[in-house]
Amino acid sequence: MLLAIEQGNTNTLFAVHDGERWMAQWRAGTDSTRTADEYAVWLSQLLGMAGLALGAFDGCIISSVVPQSIFNLRNLARRYLHVEPLVIGENVDLGIAVRIDKPSEAGADRLVNAVGAHAIYPGALIVIDSGTATTFDIISADGGFEGGVIAPGINLSMEALHSAAAKLPRVAIQKPQRVVGTDTVGAMQSGVFWGYIGLIEGLISRIKAERSEKLTVVATGGVASLFHGATLSIDHFDPDLTIRGMLEIWRRNAKKA
Repeated sequence: MLLAIEQGNTNTLFAVHDGERWMAQWRAGTDSTRTADEYAVWLSQLLGMAGLALGAFDGCIISSVVPQSIFNLRNLARRYLHVEPLVIGENVDLGIAVRIDKPSEAGADRLVNAVGAHAIYPGALIVIDSGTATTFDIISADGGFEGGVIAPGINLSMEALHSAAAKLPRVAIQKPQRVVGTDTVGAMQSGVFWGYIGLIEGLISRIKAERSEKLTVVATGGVASLFHGATLSIDHFDPDLTIRGMLEIWRRNAKKA
């Protein structure tokens, strides 16, 4: 039984794989001060509801973009799961080449996405991950990570608009019925939603023109589903891309061990 922990800047995903399928997934707000003991109390309750226990695991893999949290997540695995976790970025064999100027600067989430995408989609790829940031990563046909683009995430943009403008309210992000809003909320929703569609379409178009090769576009991340059906530029929506990559990396390193 494997526990995969995928930690972003906003949310942390805990996913359980039994060797054949993903059995359960839970999300918690990312808090870099949360201790191993606090994680254990929260996780044990959810596992119990699924008929599982902390002692059921024989493996743990961690992908985190919050370095100050890794210590506590590692202690969670050691103290309560009684396993030594595999931490992305710490002498882990990804099975792919990282072809950027400073490989150590590539985020764990972006590398894991590259592995997960290459495992199932053939050819060269653009992987869009919509979270706190929106990333566009280029994966070569042989699975190599070749760099990409980092833009502010849609939620971050909406929050910045509310915070910086005194008269603009905080509104939910959703696809508006029309592009031209007839009130403030509608205008804000349209600007952010269709503005991000424009960002996605524009960057995909420029990347394809620069690369001069056939590229399949795969989208994942917490808000990627918002764009489903709103643009023809995205070929596939894959919510399990990241944890699939973590599973592939775990299996690769387990065989090597």
